[in-house]
Amino acid sequence: MTQQLKLSYFDMHGGRAEPVRLALHIGGVPFEDHRFAFAEFAEVRKATPFGQVPTLHVNGTLVTQCDAILRYAGKLAGLYPTDPFQALLCDEAAYVVEEAGMKLGPTFSMTGDAQKEARLALVNGSMPVYLRWLQSQLQAHGGEYFADNRLTVADLKVFVDVRGLNSGRLDHVPTDLVEQVAPALNAHQQRIAQNPAVAAYYAKFGAR
Repeated sequence: MTQQLKLSYFDMHGGRAEPVRLALHIGGVPFEDHRFAFAEFAEVRKATPFGQVPTLHVNGTLVTQCDAILRYAGKLAGLYPTDPFQALLCDEAAYVVEEAGMKLGPTFSMTGDAQKEARLALVNGSMPVYLRWLQSQLQAHGGEYFADNRLTVADLKVFVDVRGLNSGRLDHVPTDLVEQVAPALNAHQQRIAQNPAVAAYYAKFGAR
């Protein structure tokens, strides 16, 4: 039976829903890509369990938590390991990226010197730590993928994160941070970007 899927998130090429969008696209899984403007979030969040997105409706049932949604999308798309240990490695990398994102999250509501100070503290503190750890994991597992010797949702989660750090859209985060501290992650990001399905996804939006 075909699942009726509706994924709701901000209208942006990044963030917590982007790996889910990519996984479903790569796997050829039909879904409603419900995007909304930041100005609409105050209204949208009223209908979410914790006032946060992404959310996924599966046959009308509302589901929250981005990594749970990503794992589910990975299973539907054939991008999640069936071997328990490889699944563990996949989850480990994804959760490290999510934890790093939770540290960065509060800075989006800051402005001026407060934001600059908070972001520079991350750039000079926890960011290099998690980026170097991800690089070591990537290299330990063969240098191309994070788990299962193939593309999984862990690669998509890291890809979206590195793409965001390199984008120049994050004030006070140097666009060469990843290249300086974890160049193998940059090479990984470029490889994933060249995946035909990933390239087609961004070409569809005319996005860099």
